[in-house]
Amino acid sequence: MKDQIVTLTTILRACAKWSVSNRPSESFCCQSGPSGIDYARGCEHWISLALITNDEQRRTVKVEVEERQMRKNPFTGRIADCVAYRTKYGQMYSGTAEDILDEPSVSRFEGKVQLILTSPPFPLNRKKRYGNHQGEEYIKWLVSFGHQFKKMLTPDGSIVIEVGNSWESGQPTMSTLAVRSLIRFLEENHLHLCQEFVWHNPAKLPTPAQWVNVERIRLKDNFTKLWWMAVNPRPKANNREVLQPYSEAMRHLLKTGKYNPGRRPSEHNIGKRSFLADNGGSIPGNVITLANTGSGDAYQLYCKEQSITPHPARMPCDLAKFFIKFLTNPADIVLDPFGGSNTTGAAAEELKRYWISIEPRDEYIEGSKGRFSAGLRKGNVEAR
Repeated sequence: MKDQIVTLTTILRACAKWSVSNRPSESFCCQSGPSGIDYARGCEHWISLALITNDEQRRTVKVEVEERQMRKNPFTGRIADCVAYRTKYGQMYSGTAEDILDEPSVSRFEGKVQLILTSPPFPLNRKKRYGNHQGEEYIKWLVSFGHQFKKMLTPDGSIVIEVGNSWESGQPTMSTLAVRSLIRFLEENHLHLCQEFVWHNPAKLPTPAQWVNVERIRLKDNFTKLWWMAVNPRPKANNREVLQPYSEAMRHLLKTGKYNPGRRPSEHNIGKRSFLADNGGSIPGNVITLANTGSGDAYQLYCKEQSITPHPARMPCDLAKFFIKFLTNPADIVLDPFGGSNTTGAAAEELKRYWISIEPRDEYIEGSKGRFSAGLRKGNVEAR
């Protein structure tokens, strides 16, 4: 009887795990049609995993489940005229986000995108080569995408936007334009701010050069903000997918089982067994430190071989992977409406998520093929 209770508890926990990360927009009992069927099948898969105690068998079943999901490739059929190239898991569209999001081959994904992960041209107070709006014009431009973004999302989908800092022209003071643009985008599109993240790039060059290098009156500006937003206050997310390795001290604690319990100055009361569970890693904070120094990666080598000027403002692939792993599952769809060098698409491809990227400049599209250089050699990248 005890074993049966344990098994039932394990099954219920497995169902809850799948339910939290994959629940449909309404109660399952009210669902009809494909969404309800998918929900039931998902619970069935997790029950199967719960009943298997052998780790190797569990891994095999999990892979089979993921492969079954991946068979539903959404990019079959004729390539649309606005598609620059297609890979196993995604499509790069040529054009502006304003136009392509209304294009039938993209609008058919309305309500199916799990994550919009993007880095729009930053709200700088001076024009850059890759194109950017300025001042109030930038804010209105960014806010205008909210309606289209919301239409594309699943009911529990997420939007993650990276926006860099800007400085007032001709003086050593920072502009509030980046923050104001995010606030307006959030409020005017009736979104929830799930969490704010900071990407700290320790390898970033000292800027603004005049105030940092020449006059030495400011410190180098080496972080950008990422806002995680959603229509639903509880979008799909799982921090177990982005755990960090335990520190040496924590590994020692788990090995010895010794630490000092009791009340801390912060008024938290630490129990005698609070830190003894090995959860597979530590939960990361919302400050992500990644050096963007990939000078010899496949993308830059390809650009050099093809005499293409690389995109000057590239997101590191590991940053994109972090949010894709955190906020999506395999076979989910990820959209980047300001694709640039297509870091988002490459990260999604590696993680077996379907992706859609949009970029108006031909040179950046051509260069982005270098992120799929292995596929190019094997003939797995299909271009128009």
